Amino acid sequence: MQVQNVMATNVATVQPDTTLADALEVMLDRRISGLPVVDSGGRLVGVLTEGDLLRRTETGTEPRHGRWFDFFAGPGRLAAEYVRTHGRQVADLMTEEIVTVAPETTLTELVELMETKHIKRVPVLRDGVLVGVVSRADLLRPLLHALKAAAQLDPVTDREIHDAIAAEFARQKWGTADVVQIEVVDGDVVLAGTIYDNRDRAAMIVAARNVPGVAAVRDELTWMEPVTGAAVGPVF
Repeated sequence: MQVQNVMATNVATVQPDTTLADALEVMLDRRISGLPVVDSGGRLVGVLTEGDLLRRTETGTEPRHGRWFDFFAGPGRLAAEYVRTHGRQVADLMTEEIVTVAPETTLTELVELMETKHIKRVPVLRDGVLVGVVSRADLLRPLLHALKAAAQLDPVTDREIHDAIAAEFARQKWGTADVVQIEVVDGDVVLAGTIYDNRDRAAMIVAARNVPGVAAVRDELTWMEPVTGAAVGPVF
């Protein structure tokens, strides 16, 4: 799936000379945490986010420094800080170093970018022109669709459930699935046997629950604690 399949195209934008008050009204009315900043031709020139608005003289949150900081920072840095804390046009506060994606970017690439850059919203550009914005919330829609589709699958036989669980265990690198017994009766699954990492317990239960037709999963697994050799059963 690509970004163009999930992105929002009805995007609120502002221009560099938009007043800060007008930009804030848009953000609050639309309940969004950031605004793309575009020029008269629709080309992206910056982004204004909540983070850009945290340190403001109007709210008494501007940075406060000691004399030593002022000495080492120098007047140039202090002047730039003054613009960000006192400026009242979008151009004064917006971030100009922007992370963007193309409509054809895959969702896998998008998620990796969001995690690496620690960002929540990404502008989508085609030939430099803003065509949409994709956010973390937009990724929830295909997830919800996939979950609903999985829940609507027809039930299968106990044999098919058993084989599907065993196949999923075999595909995973964790666990000791080869020594775990799987019993299925009328869609109810029992997992029994010995595991050597207690985290395998939850993973196996999740894998079993996700198989279409499973009504319930009962945990009868025993964890062999590696240090003491104690056998630990399920905790209900």
